[in-house]
Amino acid sequence: MELILKQAISSLGLEGDVVTVKPGYGRNYLLPQGKAVQATAANLALLEKDKAAIEARRAKEQKQAEDVAKKISGLTIVIEQLAGIDERLFGSVTTADICAKLAELDVTVDKRQILLNEPVKTLGETKIQVKVGFNVTAEFTLNVVPIQAG
Repeated sequence: MELILKQAISSLGLEGDVVTVKPGYGRNYLLPQGKAVQATAANLALLEKDKAAIEARRAKEQKQAEDVAKKISGLTIVIEQLAGIDERLFGSVTTADICAKLAELDVTVDKRQILLNEPVKTLGETKIQVKVGFNVTAEFTLNVVPIQAG
C-alpha cells in the first residue's frame, strides 16, 4: 500500500515522503490517525504543488532541532532523590522528572523524546539521550544525588 506521509514518522520517513507499508498498518493506524493519505493521482498532484512549503517547513524544523540539540549537548543535570544506605533510590527518576528539570533550564522537550529504557533507580551519573528531531539526537549527563538532610 502506497501512502503519502503528512508528518514525520521515525520508522518510515519525513512529511511528504511516499512510502510503501503493509496494508494493515496503513489501514488500521496511519490513515485513521491522520498521519498519512493514500497516494492517489490527486494527492500526488497536491504533494507536488506543496513541495516548496513542505521543504521550507522541514528545514525550519531541522534548524530548531539542531538548536535544541546544541543547548542539551554536554549539559549535566543534577536531580536530588531520597536514597538508602546502599545507594539505591526509594523512588526512581523518570522521563517526567528529567523533562521538568530541562524545563527549568529553558529547554522544552516532550517526555516521549527522552530515550530512557527504564527509570533510573541508582545514585550517580548516567548518560541520557534525547531525540529532538528526525535523525537528530543529543546526549547529556544526569547526576542523581541523595537529598541532603537540612
